[in-house]
Amino acid sequence: MKVWDPLVRIVHWGVAAGIAAAWWTLDHAGGWHEKVGYGVAALVVARLLWGFVGSGHARFKDFVRGARATTAYTRRLLRGTEERHTGHNPLGGWMALALWASVLATCTTGWMFTTDAFFGIAWVETTHKTLAWTVVALLPLHVAGVVFTSLRHRENLLLAMITGRKSG
Repeated sequence: MKVWDPLVRIVHWGVAAGIAAAWWTLDHAGGWHEKVGYGVAALVVARLLWGFVGSGHARFKDFVRGARATTAYTRRLLRGTEERHTGHNPLGGWMALALWASVLATCTTGWMFTTDAFFGIAWVETTHKTLAWTVVALLPLHVAGVVFTSLRHRENLLLAMITGRKSG
């Protein structure tokens, strides 16, 4: 069955590539680090907008759950009785939000550092670096969740994010 539409997949892999490119271009001349940051910010903003108007499983109402539902899901997960979700499970939904927020905040502080008002301000640079390292810390958690869920439910979530399809 079709789960992830092309925009969701393009943004997912575009942001992943952009994060890698941002780290790689950190010390390179030519302003590539900033250009990559603007591109990543544009992708995240597009994905956030798509969360309101996009296809079924792309919409926030499909995968963002409240604290009570997320806690209940976590309890079932720890007991090994959690249900399979076609789209994001509640923890995956919150991880997506955490990643998008951290990436967008990193891009915002990076942009701030290029303005006259904030250039050379220590707290902006420190915040930018801290947010970038937050993204780096969240990424292995995201990958671990994908691997865990793939194994637990016997489905290849990596392939699903490439093809857009999962078994019914």
